[in-house]
Amino acid sequence: METSNLMKVEVKRQKILLRNDITRVLLRPFHPGSEERVEKICHRVLALSPEQADSIWRKIDNRFKKRHRDYHSFLLSRFEEIRHFIPDQITVSEQLKLLIGAYFTLEYSLEAAALFNPSLVWHPEQDNLSPDEKRFIISLRATGEGHISSLTFRSGIIDVSHKIKLDEPTRFVTSPTLRMHESGYEAVFSADVLLSERVLFPAIPQESNGIEDARFVLFTDDSGDKKYFATYTAYDGKKIHSILLETKDFLHFQLEILKGKTIENKGIALFPRKISGKYVSLSRQDNENNYIMFSDSMTHWDQKQLIMEPLFPWEFFQIGNCGCPIETDKGWLVLAHGVGAMRTYVISAFLLDLENPSRVIGRLSEP
Repeated sequence: METSNLMKVEVKRQKILLRNDITRVLLRPFHPGSEERVEKICHRVLALSPEQADSIWRKIDNRFKKRHRDYHSFLLSRFEEIRHFIPDQITVSEQLKLLIGAYFTLEYSLEAAALFNPSLVWHPEQDNLSPDEKRFIISLRATGEGHISSLTFRSGIIDVSHKIKLDEPTRFVTSPTLRMHESGYEAVFSADVLLSERVLFPAIPQESNGIEDARFVLFTDDSGDKKYFATYTAYDGKKIHSILLETKDFLHFQLEILKGKTIENKGIALFPRKISGKYVSLSRQDNENNYIMFSDSMTHWDQKQLIMEPLFPWEFFQIGNCGCPIETDKGWLVLAHGVGAMRTYVISAFLLDLENPSRVIGRLSEP
């Protein structure tokens, strides 16, 4: 392995800042805690006079509808979810359905605490661009009240001179339709929901305390077919879990809990193609070192090999990857992070052999 002090890489910091926006609020179900309370709340609303109900609803609607797409649809869906608490013989008007739904709904400010940890891939749609431009997608970790993280998206265009233009996000954020299955779930957004409005919020118990640090990659399979994968850390408040995300269009997502003996820690980063017939990924198995893993299955990992340990003072505490390996003529380029004294994080890089990525062929000695 080589460590290099010979070549200096000039890094230019862009004057682009992705700021969190506390006004981007997501509609979420509100659960009062017991079935008895649900029944009492429904009874109180149904006991209102038509004039009272109309006045209350108009105030709520005027205040909140401008903050959300499909506000009424969400409230009606919430009503349907608790409808069984209302006796069948009671006729409920459309307005009362909306009002009852509003009592069991809350707003959550996704980005109230932070917006960070981006991952970038090329956009699946590259039309209406000049020959020297390319469109990209950035995923971001949004953290809100209670330090619960979710996955959000932005888009932009970069040209050959490295000029970057980010698309302005709208103020709306929208949850997908979910379909649960034994090993995970499917999330589907309507085609009229813009990319910046799509949010993957924790949906299963393993994610209840957050979706963290997605690492996206555009993967090419043996037939030449391309699709996007990402791995992220799900946290349930006590234990972390690794989740695999798959999509072709950023509208339809398949999410599956990863399994295997080596799914033990954070930072799984997939290579963009198979190597010697195997799926390959980087990971950190022990909170300290970099490992490489090989598997016949994208969802099950049992083999690991140590490839890198902390070597320099600025990374004595721990090392890890910053995202998926990038294929170059010289090898697999991996942006990495190191943690040193006073928990100071820095970015570095290392290079893996193209055909034998368990071999480190280059490593920066300075961040």
